[in-house]
Amino acid sequence: MADPWLLMWLEAPLQSWGADSRFGRRDSLDFPTRSGVLGLICCALGRGGEQREWLEQMASYPQNVIAYVRTRSAGEGKSERAIREPLLRDFHMIGAGYNLSDPWQKLLEPHMANGKRRTSPGGGAKMTYRYYLQDMAYAIIMPLPEEEAETIAEALQNPCWDLYLGRKNCVPTDFIYRGLFPSGEEAETAVQGIAREKQRIADFRVLQGEHDGEVLTLNDIPVRFGTHKQYRDRQVTMIPL
Repeated sequence: MADPWLLMWLEAPLQSWGADSRFGRRDSLDFPTRSGVLGLICCALGRGGEQREWLEQMASYPQNVIAYVRTRSAGEGKSERAIREPLLRDFHMIGAGYNLSDPWQKLLEPHMANGKRRTSPGGGAKMTYRYYLQDMAYAIIMPLPEEEAETIAEALQNPCWDLYLGRKNCVPTDFIYRGLFPSGEEAETAVQGIAREKQRIADFRVLQGEHDGEVLTLNDIPVRFGTHKQYRDRQVTMIPL
């Protein structure tokens, strides 16, 4: 039998899918990364650690994404139009205003890798800028190994650990699992019904590999998770719809 295709629906007020973030500036791509989606599945399954063998198995399975935006009425007698909310920038300051004589507050101060408290010029309060996608929804359509498909489907419906859409403060607001299908085409037909129900319009598509459109190279195929994460590159194509 052919491998079944998984359909996931990722929707939340905020999502953030970092592919090249640093401590001070934590960016987000316009769509879910491969590492983010596989990490979400690992959370559902309750699988920690490096997961090298499983990630190597999953590396050969493509991930296709369709991005959906909200529709709003343009006024009486006018057709609805798609609305794409701007990227949200959230400003954080870490390590300021703590009472260092309190052992619990002292833990919140920035520390170096050796456990010592940072001092000037590299110490004190740290400023970070964190970016979020607002009010987006994504259909993830991907084949799964036949022997694992039902296990993954069950885990997404009854996750072992909390699921989030990129960062831990990005909580999904609808069911993620939307079914297993014999083909990608049937999964896409199903997601069109979901989008109509939610009054959303497809904005763009992301296909794995090089196609007609904007080709991007991302370092988001996980080779290992865990403490010392490792990734390799893949090419994707963004196609406006």
